Amino acid sequence: MTTDAPPDMTDPGFWAGVGQFFLGIGGKLLVVAVIIAGAFLLAWILRGVIRRTVERIVTGAKNKAQVDDTQALDRSPLAAVRLVQRTRTLGSILQNIVNVAIVVVAIVLIVNVIDPTVLGSLALLTAAVGAGLGFGAQNIVKDVLNGIFIVAEDQVGIGDVVDVGAATGVVEFVSVRVTHVRDVNGTLWYVRNGEITRIGNMSQGWSRVIIDLPVPVDVDLSQVQERMLTAARSLANDAKWRPRIVEQPEMWGLESLSGDALVVRLVMKTRAGAKDDVARELRARLKQALDDMGVRLAQQNTMVVTDPVWKARTTPPDDEPPKGRTR
Repeated sequence: MTTDAPPDMTDPGFWAGVGQFFLGIGGKLLVVAVIIAGAFLLAWILRGVIRRTVERIVTGAKNKAQVDDTQALDRSPLAAVRLVQRTRTLGSILQNIVNVAIVVVAIVLIVNVIDPTVLGSLALLTAAVGAGLGFGAQNIVKDVLNGIFIVAEDQVGIGDVVDVGAATGVVEFVSVRVTHVRDVNGTLWYVRNGEITRIGNMSQGWSRVIIDLPVPVDVDLSQVQERMLTAARSLANDAKWRPRIVEQPEMWGLESLSGDALVVRLVMKTRAGAKDDVARELRARLKQALDDMGVRLAQQNTMVVTDPVWKARTTPPDDEPPKGRTR
């Protein structure tokens, strides 16, 4: 039976081997540090280039429209607004792609420095895992592809007010996999791009304010319509509201009638982001116009007969015997 003899620390060859070992470890650590520093530097440079490009495009659109802030671009042509929103969306997606790509390349280089033989085994392992997770990754691939088409086709941009089915609100961030939508209550919704089957974008082009006012059936309908149209035109010609309105208001006339009220419809085309503000101001002015005429809005009453009430009215009391029977 033999045992390994302890190393002779007085042997110069022993310390030479130790020095060679630590020299090899130190060299690898130095290379790993260089790779990590280079990855951070490259990511910083690429993000800076993307950020500067986005800012130049946005600044150019603002200067061309002669405005100082992005919100004021609502007064500029639609192309300028969409250019800014689309540029910011593409900028955020490109930064996300750059970060992921640099991290993956850096990890591969570091593994190759530590042990070059690992990459061959890693390739086989990746193929096996990829075959096993192929079906599970279908949703991720669907999310990424759908996100790319959403951005490429300019369906959604950062700052748009959208209805994606699962949530309705303002788009705060768009990536290749998820879209962040902030609703009116402040809740931030994370919607997978692969689950988006329809998009209602309320920030592109124009919107239409539709006002339906019920008036009594005995009023002079033509006079009421004329007064309503006059009030709407005064709003459209107001210096404060004129930039938010695309066209003059239209009186579409009698929308419906019943024994209780006549419903009159008035519409006004506005810029996409100004619909709600214009609608609130228009309602206030129409109400004031009808008050000046002495016309009060009619009440549309609806009576609904529910089953419990019907049973309560048709069921005989407990002390009343059923018909055809005696106690």
